[in-house]
Amino acid sequence: MPIIEVSGVRKSFGSNEVLKGVSFNVNQGEVVAIIGRSGSGKSTMLRCLNGLESVNAGKVLIAGHTLDASGKHLLELRRDVGMVFQSYNLFPHLTVEENIRLAPRIVCKRQKAELGAVVERVLSQVGLLDKRDAYPEQLSGGQQQRVAIARSLAMEPQVMLFDEVTSALDPELTREVLRVMEQLAASGMTMVLVTHEMDFARRMAHHTIFMHEGKVHESGASAQLFVAPQTPELQQFLSAGEIA
Repeated sequence: MPIIEVSGVRKSFGSNEVLKGVSFNVNQGEVVAIIGRSGSGKSTMLRCLNGLESVNAGKVLIAGHTLDASGKHLLELRRDVGMVFQSYNLFPHLTVEENIRLAPRIVCKRQKAELGAVVERVLSQVGLLDKRDAYPEQLSGGQQQRVAIARSLAMEPQVMLFDEVTSALDPELTREVLRVMEQLAASGMTMVLVTHEMDFARRMAHHTIFMHEGKVHESGASAQLFVAPQTPELQQFLSAGEIA
């Protein structure tokens, strides 16, 4: 059974319809990349998966939660679906450890005695155990993004969403973050990522979705889609090396 089912999702901002009936499924343990030109609706679709944007029509089933226009049950959803953004969104006045402890303590009511082990586990996953007492301003952009990933992992989510998480980083820092994402994929984490890293999407994503003008224009196994795109729009997008 799919862990994510998106059915006929529509989303408008005023008179501008950004999503025009988007449908796709993601199976448990899969990595799915969403690519497309700026304005194609891919980041809006990702935000709808986490309830940050409510849908106007259609339905999203994700990690056992149903999302529709009512916008109910978002707190329960956030326990099971983690999201990492382009901007790190760390609290500057808190240390790395304090940033990670916050959500499990408040949302999941985890006990103080448990949280030390949680922090150690997730910081080890992202290779930053030695930075637990540092403040965000003392970290590089790549390190801050890895802390943001660790913070999401501390909630023990069933699904992780990544929205252009490397677009603000230089190539070396990008490689740091992508290595962590590769390790997560290898561990069996279900992941949906909006990305402009075409090589990463081709190598790591089981499936890739190409969005164009608010619709799923083409989708399929990444190994095939990048080698033999079927539509002129995707052919042009890949040949031009356009980024999201």
